[in-house]
Amino acid sequence: MSDGVILLVEDNPDDVELDLRALREHNITNEIVVVNDGAAALDYLFGTGKYEGRDPRETPAVILLDLELPKVRGLEVLTQLRADPRTKLIPVVILTSSKEEQDIISSYELGANSFVKKPVAFDGFAEAVRQLGLYWLLLNEPPPRPGGD
Repeated sequence: MSDGVILLVEDNPDDVELDLRALREHNITNEIVVVNDGAAALDYLFGTGKYEGRDPRETPAVILLDLELPKVRGLEVLTQLRADPRTKLIPVVILTSSKEEQDIISSYELGANSFVKKPVAFDGFAEAVRQLGLYWLLLNEPPPRPGGD
């Protein structure tokens, strides 16, 4: 793990600010990398494009992934993550405002670890983020990194 880095994949600047604020308010001090579309998320994870030279073996502790993204949709990002041995075991939490039952089903079928609907009110949202941080960063026992280092 890359020192508990959280990869936040979110295109809505207001939601990014809410996510960051909620994490700060609950003293989650992990480094947070924010990317605004699915293509940038894949570039970050695989060390390509803008992130050329970043070591893809340094994987995030958790990915918070929105579904409705420009360039590459969230479900396609998830599909590509699960297809690659370097990223297939990274915990992925779908964090979205989608209430479509098919999005929930597809997310789990494609290997999401959790599906969280964004609450509209900040207090509910902040509590959801706090619980996500506590679970995925403190309680969850991640699998070993590919390559064993």
